[in-house]
Amino acid sequence: MITALRIISPGPCTTVQDLGRFGAYHMGVPASGMLDDYAGQVANWLVGNPANCATLEMSMIGARMEILTEADIAVTGAAMKPQHNGRPCRQWTSIRVQPGDILEIGASDNGCRAYLAITGGIEVPQVLGSRSTYLGGLLGGMNGRMLAAGDILGRGAGTLLRIPRNLPWFPLYPENIIVRAIAGPHEGFFQDHLSQFFSAPFEVTAQCNRMGIRLAGPTIDRDAGAPESILSEPIIPGSVQVPAGGQPIVLLKEQTIGGYTSIATVVSTDIWRMGQALPGDRVHFVQISLLEAQGLYLEWVGFLAATKALLAN
Repeated sequence: MITALRIISPGPCTTVQDLGRFGAYHMGVPASGMLDDYAGQVANWLVGNPANCATLEMSMIGARMEILTEADIAVTGAAMKPQHNGRPCRQWTSIRVQPGDILEIGASDNGCRAYLAITGGIEVPQVLGSRSTYLGGLLGGMNGRMLAAGDILGRGAGTLLRIPRNLPWFPLYPENIIVRAIAGPHEGFFQDHLSQFFSAPFEVTAQCNRMGIRLAGPTIDRDAGAPESILSEPIIPGSVQVPAGGQPIVLLKEQTIGGYTSIATVVSTDIWRMGQALPGDRVHFVQISLLEAQGLYLEWVGFLAATKALLAN
């Protein structure tokens, strides 16, 4: 491990995240991982890392840190106005940094979460096969917690780039978010109101974190005789639960079971859109079939492969 970063100011929620922790659901351990896995993977490719290397995920306001080793870095995701030694620098591009440099990631003015990748990846111990932080279980990352001032982070022994890399386009995160979703698994409890759910806009409330996003909008009522809750059962990222009050909650990546009925499930290729949602953004759900969702997944895998090839040099 190479000593790489000293955190001067961590921001409100900066954690170590890779693509996630899989195979531990039966122990009540969720996947965790990058909420915007598109931005996180691109950040890694920009510095020559494999997609699953650990990054820093910063929410709303980024971190200020001192660079302790020569490396390539890249900041992707939400527009957070990064500065390198006091001078503005671009996102979605690689930047060569030197010991003693200061990197500061500011407040977001587009999107919610930014990702910092560094040569070799953030080096913390693997827990159950992943370096991702699971805040609810206090495991992974930096002792299972958000980063704090004074933390020292290492990096792996990656190779520095021959020439800089940059993404030819600059992704933006709209305030009106459209996500595709499949009805169910409990759509049978909402037959009289399913069309309302898929036609009405909802607003992202301030009650949002890595576990889920509570929405505000028209009350989604259950059919007469349908239960308000069910026996707790396994859930997956993207489940849209409807509690007794009728205001939906979109679950993200830090929960394994739930006891509310789920009216729909956001397809895996669109969860990153919810990961970039800010309070006040509007969300529109578009109903698609399972077959259509499978087609979207194959298209997305192809798009990621093409992006990775584009950034290789």
